[in-house]
Amino acid sequence: MQHTPSVIARGKAALSLRGASPPHSEERSDEEPRVLQRQCPVRQYYVYIMANPARTLYIGVNNDLERQVFEHKQGLTGGFTSKYSVSKLVYHEPTSDVGSAVTREKELKGWRRNKKVALAESVNPEWKDLALRWYGSDPSF
Repeated sequence: MQHTPSVIARGKAALSLRGASPPHSEERSDEEPRVLQRQCPVRQYYVYIMANPARTLYIGVNNDLERQVFEHKQGLTGGFTSKYSVSKLVYHEPTSDVGSAVTREKELKGWRRNKKVALAESVNPEWKDLALRWYGSDPSF
């Protein structure tokens, strides 16, 4: 589902959301308001699974997966991932809807461990770090 900011136009005046310009068509001031839509870039969200060498799993959601993985690798996120050195991206799935991403994250977190492992292994049977394709090598320095 795409989010499209709207402009509500009445007569020659328009209430603009996100800086849209007023319409340039002939309008009567007595006509019903109509909604004009403007396309916004589609935002991408990711549900992801990270692991450490002992295969401790972490599930998260983010709109900038490359940055988030880098922060995990650098230990900048704190909490669970820093405590257990969870820094290997083993699974991810994209979606354009933030609500779907959050719902999916909660769903995966509710699964038993063996089901989470099976999901990761369905696309990454060797548990390779999928982020290495972005960096060319391990960015953990």
